Amino acid sequence: MSGYLFVHFTGEHKDGEQIYFSVSRDGLHWKDLNGGRPVLYSRTGTCGVRDPFLVRDPRKQQFYLIATDLRIEAGLGWRAAEEEGSRDLIVWRSADLVNWGKEEAHTVGVPQAGCVWAPEAVYDKEREAFLVFFASMTRLAGETEGKQRIYAVWTRDFREFSEPFVYLEREHSVIDTTILEDGGYYYRISKDEVRKKLILERADRLTGAYTKIPSQTLEELSGVEGPEGYLLPDGRTWCVIADRFAEGKGYLPLLTEDLASGIFTIPEEGSYDMGAAKKRHGGILPVTDEEFERLLDRYGRERWGQIPDFGYKI
Repeated sequence: MSGYLFVHFTGEHKDGEQIYFSVSRDGLHWKDLNGGRPVLYSRTGTCGVRDPFLVRDPRKQQFYLIATDLRIEAGLGWRAAEEEGSRDLIVWRSADLVNWGKEEAHTVGVPQAGCVWAPEAVYDKEREAFLVFFASMTRLAGETEGKQRIYAVWTRDFREFSEPFVYLEREHSVIDTTILEDGGYYYRISKDEVRKKLILERADRLTGAYTKIPSQTLEELSGVEGPEGYLLPDGRTWCVIADRFAEGKGYLPLLTEDLASGIFTIPEEGSYDMGAAKKRHGGILPVTDEEFERLLDRYGRERWGQIPDFGYKI
């Protein structure tokens, strides 16, 4: 593991709902690529994207970047976005992280879904397929009002998808789910849309029964969403980041060496740097040294000179 690539958007402003790249060597200090401008633009559907997520295909040299087809900057508002729009998954493909094909739109949600939000994907080795999951506003038979549920589909190529099924449902709405694999277990972190807090769960199978892990840290952290997680270079410390959307402060790192404990340490201000741009809900991919250098050559080195480590120590 030689570095990280962070794909994200920056907010509801002109060009903010497009794809931005940032990189880090240590997972705690980030530099924005491409001069802080979008790397990829969507010219399909709403002509805007949010909540991007990047995965590596373990079977071949292929990367898939997926995102929500949504542009709040267009002015239709959140109710329209949740109940009437953003129903497609936008997909980009690349073999090297710097040369990208044209974006594709794929309808993956159930027919009555009002939206397809915050898509992520996890590779299942047994099925040799990706589980793609996302939040959709639905109202099922017998319900007087709808709520957000996490649905999922299976795919091997991000072109053909299985029929969607309910993957996660709670009494009230739930959105923004991410899944981390560690020590033979899957750890699922989701946003309780009513309380605006994160919930941590664990299961021994990707689609198995999940059990809640009590966490005082997460219980005391309000007004957060967009959880993501990755192992730091020491190979034992997990960094879970949460977007402090309610305060407009951007991402906050939470550190733990044992996800099952539910105990996280919040690093002191100044011990981490999320970069110049305020990053909104995105995804983080570990990259090789070759991939890291290639990203710098294409999107960064000409702007900062020959400083691949950006002046900080790993």
